[in-house]
Amino acid sequence: MDPNTLERHLTSRLKFKYLKLLVTVGEQQNIFRAAQILNMAQPAATKIIRDIEIALNLSLFERSSRGVVPTLYGEILIKHAKLVLSQVRHASEELSTIQGGLSGRVTVGTLLAASATLLPHAIIRLKKERPNVSVIVVEGTLDKLVAALKLDDLDLIVGRIPEVQEEEGLSNEVLFYEPISLVTRTHHPLQQRQNLTLADLLDQEWILPPRETLLRQEIDAIFHKQGLNIPANATESVSILANRTLLKETDMISTLPNEVIRTYEEIGLLKRLNVDLGDEPGPIGITVRADRALPPVSEYLLHALRDEAAIIRQRNKIQP
Repeated sequence: MDPNTLERHLTSRLKFKYLKLLVTVGEQQNIFRAAQILNMAQPAATKIIRDIEIALNLSLFERSSRGVVPTLYGEILIKHAKLVLSQVRHASEELSTIQGGLSGRVTVGTLLAASATLLPHAIIRLKKERPNVSVIVVEGTLDKLVAALKLDDLDLIVGRIPEVQEEEGLSNEVLFYEPISLVTRTHHPLQQRQNLTLADLLDQEWILPPRETLLRQEIDAIFHKQGLNIPANATESVSILANRTLLKETDMISTLPNEVIRTYEEIGLLKRLNVDLGDEPGPIGITVRADRALPPVSEYLLHALRDEAAIIRQRNKIQP
């Protein structure tokens, strides 16, 4: 089918409820569960999908006894259906805001550096000013969050960002620069040692972020800059809760952004290890899609993040 004919079929056949059905079936990989979520009868949902496939002359889902899985054609159509539905949601939120409701929903992806103080305090500030705004927080590694941002599943990402954004269609705003430090439990034996160097710690048990994270790339660069290998005895984990327990109950060493460490030092749970890493502070900030303006509800959170970043800069005497 030529592109013009395919476009005519898409615009004439795909109603918004059909787009929502395609997305939900793709997420659930089960037509019956998708129909339940959308308050539809399964035969009706099955017929709608089949009618779309016949109209486009494309197979959108592979059927099996365990459910359905999107084909390549289905994945492409679902991806664009998500974008269309997201734009409709943003439009409704913007209209509601202009009308005076000052409500809506913002979905933010967070990386470790923002999870301790920057994002929570920004949400507190936002909820005080806009109590009717709903905030959905999604944790993950940068690659997964960026993929969600491109699909409009996220409005913005906050956390450690690369100095140069290689991903097309994205834009960064640096809020401040923050170093990382080594951290252990408060009464770790190494806390009594003087003049420790990174080389002295290679045989210790470590907790390191996964290799695909920006924080891990920064840590690897620190070791390589000092001519050292990455510690061999390491547990790779991005779970802050798991890492906190491992540090508290063992003699493991880890690396964390200073703002994260500060929150644990305040309650006496963990303590910074006095080792000069010789690294440059990394940029903490916001990543958004460059090709669309944020809806007003997301702008509210953006302003709150900037205000809280200013407090962090002032407290730590760091430059933006």
